[in-house]
Amino acid sequence: MEKNYFVHESSYVDEGCEVGEGTKIWHFSHVMKGCTIGPKCNIGQNVVISPGVVLGEGVKIQNNVSVYTGVICEDGVFLGPSCVFTNVINPRAFIERKTEYRKTTVKKGASIGANATIVCGHDIGRYAFVGAGSVVTKDVPDYAMVYGSPARIRGYVCRCGEKLSFTDGAACCSACGMKYKMNENSVVEEIE
Repeated sequence: MEKNYFVHESSYVDEGCEVGEGTKIWHFSHVMKGCTIGPKCNIGQNVVISPGVVLGEGVKIQNNVSVYTGVICEDGVFLGPSCVFTNVINPRAFIERKTEYRKTTVKKGASIGANATIVCGHDIGRYAFVGAGSVVTKDVPDYAMVYGSPARIRGYVCRCGEKLSFTDGAACCSACGMKYKMNENSVVEEIE
């Protein structure tokens, strides 16, 4: 059976993986058993996808990223160069804790900047933006822009990634015109 995706000759895709049409897996990467990778994904150089990871459609993973067991990336997620996921909260080399892996979901359209660290068990909301070098130690709401160590909400962004300015609980993106409203501590798209 002919593959409908590309794997560079220096990379490995273990048996038992599902890889979607049009996906590209570049130099020195390893996709381990039991992974599900959606269509049109781009997996950069020196990336490790651990067993059981799920990637949605159009996920882009830059160079030197390890996506560990327990991580789910929904459609359109961007993982910047050398960002880091964890899957055990209290690792020790001499104690096996594979039954204690904590799930992390990176929701649709979210972006994680270069060298950011995502501590396991915390979800990244839809279209959220995690700044480069940040350390995420709690859930990130939809559309939130977080950065720092620990990462804190510094504002909110549009689907297109532009920063939003709220006045009286409403915002309109200066780049694309999409409208948003703030309800208590959450941001939602305004439906007309």
